[in-house]
Amino acid sequence: MHPSTEPTTGTWRQLLSARYLGTATVLAGGVALYATNVYLTTSLLPTTIDQIGGQRYYAWTATVFLIASVISSMLVSNVLAARGPRGAYLIGLTIFALGTVVCALSPTMELLLVGRTIQGAGGGLLAGLGYAVINAALPQHLWTRGAALVSAMWGVGTFAGPAIGGIFAQFGAWRMAFGVLVVAALAVAALVPKALPVRTTETTEASPVPILSLTLLTTAALAVSAAGVMSNLTTTAVMVSAGVLLLVAFVAADRHAPHGVLPPSTFSASSLKWVYLTIVVLAVASTVETFIPLFGQRLAGLAPLAAGFLGAALALGWTLGEIPSASATAPHIVRRIVIGGPILVAAGLCTMGTFLTDRAGAGLVTLWVVGLIIAGVGIGIAWPHLAVGAMTSVTEPGEGARASAAINTVQLIANAFGAALAGVLVNLGESSTLRSAQLLLFTFAAVALVGVAAAARSQRT
Repeated sequence: MHPSTEPTTGTWRQLLSARYLGTATVLAGGVALYATNVYLTTSLLPTTIDQIGGQRYYAWTATVFLIASVISSMLVSNVLAARGPRGAYLIGLTIFALGTVVCALSPTMELLLVGRTIQGAGGGLLAGLGYAVINAALPQHLWTRGAALVSAMWGVGTFAGPAIGGIFAQFGAWRMAFGVLVVAALAVAALVPKALPVRTTETTEASPVPILSLTLLTTAALAVSAAGVMSNLTTTAVMVSAGVLLLVAFVAADRHAPHGVLPPSTFSASSLKWVYLTIVVLAVASTVETFIPLFGQRLAGLAPLAAGFLGAALALGWTLGEIPSASATAPHIVRRIVIGGPILVAAGLCTMGTFLTDRAGAGLVTLWVVGLIIAGVGIGIAWPHLAVGAMTSVTEPGEGARASAAINTVQLIANAFGAALAGVLVNLGESSTLRSAQLLLFTFAAVALVGVAAAARSQRT
């Protein structure tokens, strides 16, 4: 036998060669559409509600999108098993494009929410397929590069979303921004037939869908979202309480389900539950960025483009914190990093909250940016170590892959609840944008401090 001439890890030149460029574009493009859409929509919303109304439903645009994403992400393996990589991608892109068209044509916020729900269903599939199809569409020596390329698309979305959304919002043409996404989705779909195989060489098994768990989870998130549009404080409290009770019921149901949303080790004596809870706290805190462009426009008079990039400041800090932190390996240093993450998040949110004021000038806005970046750094430094912790905290052999995969699900769930809770807090101070912003930032800073205890527990061996 001759030794293989193929390198164990391929190069970027190989991945982006004529042979694999189409495949790489499809895998990266699907995730880029999802990520760009998140920040694009956030940038557009202040202008959108000025034209079609519906400010009380502001947070719902994120909540319904994320709930639909959670549900569809649980169906990725089933769609792959039934339709193969090519069919699965075409389904995801078609659903996403359809939802985006509905958003672009919506005359009311209610119809826009329908479009966002459809978008989320397609987006959840695309985000999951970006990783699930790598081993079928690329040779093994390019898997690492392919995964890195797909992951990098979140950074692309951080800048492309505010740029595209902000520019179109600047001219009041927010519908055309969604049109750009439709064109992009159709362009990616055109590459799919030649870039992806019809079937995988390995049999993809359909996973049982935890219907009861997902139903309880969805109802809980919707209950908290509904609380945000209630004008009566007592009714709001009742709806939030109902959401919490339904969340408790979800945990109980998932614990006893043979195929739940979360891996079984979550409910054992391992530290996995604390790892996930820390991720939940950080992900909930990150949802403040949904309202940052609105605060920027209302409190500082920022143009839509500038407000859009203000909203991306937290994501920028996340990236800046994650890159250097990933190289830390000493256990005592990792422990300090993970515990320090929620502390920095709280400090950053309090910094912005402290310097909020009406008619803020450039100096104060700069301090807002600093606060958001600090909060993002707090999330970023802890995140890679929490991901490793999830893989190493399992009690059953072979469960590491499932525990790692569940990180995305836990993040999406936390984002959905965070967006819903943010809507409740902002609407409680509805008569004053300043009061709404302070209520949101200081409450979420307190949530982050609660996460310090969970972070400490997650690092116990």
